Amino acid sequence: MTAPVFVVDPGALDGVAAGGRWTLTGPEARHAASVQRLRAGEPIEVVDGVGTRLVGEVAPGSGPAAVEIEVTAVTSEPPASPRLVLVQALAKGDRDEMAVEAATELGVDAVRPWQSERSVVQWRGDKAAKGEQRWRAIVHAATKVARRSWLPELLPFVRGQALVDVVAEATGRGALVLVLHEVAAAPLVQVPVEGVPEIVVVVGPEGGLSDAEVEALAAVGGAPVLLGTHVLRSSTAGPAALAVLAARTGRWG
Repeated sequence: MTAPVFVVDPGALDGVAAGGRWTLTGPEARHAASVQRLRAGEPIEVVDGVGTRLVGEVAPGSGPAAVEIEVTAVTSEPPASPRLVLVQALAKGDRDEMAVEAATELGVDAVRPWQSERSVVQWRGDKAAKGEQRWRAIVHAATKVARRSWLPELLPFVRGQALVDVVAEATGRGALVLVLHEVAAAPLVQVPVEGVPEIVVVVGPEGGLSDAEVEALAAVGGAPVLLGTHVLRSSTAGPAALAVLAARTGRWG
């Protein structure tokens, strides 16, 4: 049986060692006991979102409020390199959420929601906070499905031309910013990525990026790139680019 994975707050696993016991509490404990219906002797893993992974078995006497775990191993996994960031434009039909979910499963390290010029979906007022909360829940769930020990960071939502400042700051610290555009001349598979500490992928909504957006991002160091011969939906373009980059940078080596 593949051990289910549960995510706790950073630091929650500090000091835990093999041979001891540790107690899972809160919503994750209720999910383990009531939804997963884990029983004594079954395998379980707990990660803290920053690289620490606890491996163990459910101990006798566990209940919905507290799942006792007999710890068999505790490991620390370093962050992958280079850091991969997805800037995903808001898109209709939950396509942006589909992109975030797939990107998390593929290993993205951070995700930033962006309301671009052609985004039909608009995050304003309370809707922005609710949208970020929804994306955070998607990242959390996908992290568990993918059995990751690192929880991707949800970066602050930006609107319109505010992304230009974000990209300028990123390129200023040495990040490679790739702007996916269907008429770009440079193929993604040929862009040099060796030695880059961070790669940011910018994806437009269902209508694509406007010429003004591409020009503004390029002016501060963003590099327009062509993903492939076919135009992909907003839900698949980002994950496809991340898969290519993961393979090219050795993260999938």
